[in-house]
Amino acid sequence: MYDHISLQVTDVPTSRHFYEAVLAPLGIVSGHDDGVSVGFFGSNEESFWLSPAERRDDRELHIAFRAPNREVVREFHQAAMAIGAEILNAPRIFTEYHENYYGAFLRDPDGHNVEAVCHLPEE
Repeated sequence: MYDHISLQVTDVPTSRHFYEAVLAPLGIVSGHDDGVSVGFFGSNEESFWLSPAERRDDRELHIAFRAPNREVVREFHQAAMAIGAEILNAPRIFTEYHENYYGAFLRDPDGHNVEAVCHLPEE
């Protein structure tokens, strides 16, 4: 269902310590640290991320839903446009994540960052 969730936190090292302790019994371990964000991974492909808060007073939640192909990402974007949702990023490849990361990002009514992503090459 979901691809990944990202929490914006005020102190990444402190939050990393907390989540490493409480998620370990669930088989979820930290596996990525780029010096800014930390990624946690379990036995499935879904992931959980901690990133620095951009705003202290109102932090957004980021949820990414996995799409089976790039056309579904485009349909997600079209559906968002049809209801007048704020578009953060139109569908495109985000090579900063990996060469086949194809996603679209929008803002939900409460200000959260919602994404559809496909990790497969174009069919």
